[in-house]
Amino acid sequence: MNKRRAAIAIAWLLFAADAVSAADLAQEAAQHGDIDVAVTLDAGEQSGSATAAVRIHADREVVWSLITSCTEALTLVPGLVSCTVLETAPDGSWQRIRHVIDYSWYAPKLTYEFRASYDEPARVSIERISGDLRILRGSWRLERDGDYTIARYAVHLAPGFWIPRWIVRAALRRDLPKMLRALRVRAESVQSRKPSMKDP
Repeated sequence: MNKRRAAIAIAWLLFAADAVSAADLAQEAAQHGDIDVAVTLDAGEQSGSATAAVRIHADREVVWSLITSCTEALTLVPGLVSCTVLETAPDGSWQRIRHVIDYSWYAPKLTYEFRASYDEPARVSIERISGDLRILRGSWRLERDGDYTIARYAVHLAPGFWIPRWIVRAALRRDLPKMLRALRVRAESVQSRKPSMKDP
């Protein structure tokens, strides 16, 4: 099926992955117990890796349709103002995508391109092509859990410029759990409107 796809939330996690201490993570765990988030930084705290997971009461195919949609990305991802599919493989197995993040007046606008490779409906892999991120590698993994889907996100990245720690810390505290909850709410809303296989 020819779909308009785009892996969401990649550049946004630039803010989440760049400036979180162990104390910050402990506080986040207490405040957002339903969302698993972990961050590992390099020694200079200018690059890092982040993982996040959320349990969603929806089919894996429903969650897949949301994390691979530019339209949905614009409503779920804080600061994402443009999501454009630039190129699509003939068989739909990958796309080249441009994102523009305009997070706020106090943070620089980010524009970057990445390749999203698809293994439907289980995995999306992301690799930087060009733009304001020096390093960008990430993935979404969707796992079945009975009537639920576990959505796991992982990213390793480094900005191409310095960003104040307080900006990234504030973004993590406020927006990462918010984004994952928004994905869950949206997926469960879509799921609730699907006809049941048990219906006549």
